[in-house]
Amino acid sequence: MAIAAVRTADTSDVSEITRIQREVWRTAYREFLPEQALALIESEQALAAWDAAVRREDAIVLVATEGEWTVGFCAASISSTTTAIATLLVEPRWGRRGHGGRLLGTLAERMREHGAYLGEVWVAEADTASLGFFQRAGWDLDGTARTLDADGRTLRELHVTGKLDLQLVD
Repeated sequence: MAIAAVRTADTSDVSEITRIQREVWRTAYREFLPEQALALIESEQALAAWDAAVRREDAIVLVATEGEWTVGFCAASISSTTTAIATLLVEPRWGRRGHGGRLLGTLAERMREHGAYLGEVWVAEADTASLGFFQRAGWDLDGTARTLDADGRTLRELHVTGKLDLQLVD
């Protein structure tokens, strides 16, 4: 079995991060994201946005690897109290192998080093896999929801929060 790890992303990871986002969005989110949003992740704008994200001083982008493969990533803002996770995605063919948990656990550890003790993330209501993942990590829905206009389609998201006292377990 190949060695699984999580590390800080750098600019050499941008094309893989974009590819994974495209793959996950096209397979898992195609039912509730408009074609225009899906097309955007195929553009040079997506590459430029991820390139800027990995360079930001006030954010952290991590990648999960298995052997030589990049299999997932997460991005969050650095804060002194609450970490806002922008995204946490694992390519579907690498799912159920612990990569999401390693990403979340490593992110929690890094954010605690910055003084944060809470995490938050907005998850599409229809994304039951991600909702279940965060709930298994001990995070809960806090009752807050928002509705976004996704190019004429309604996208309802639920707010999930939890403590960053997560422990990585092999």
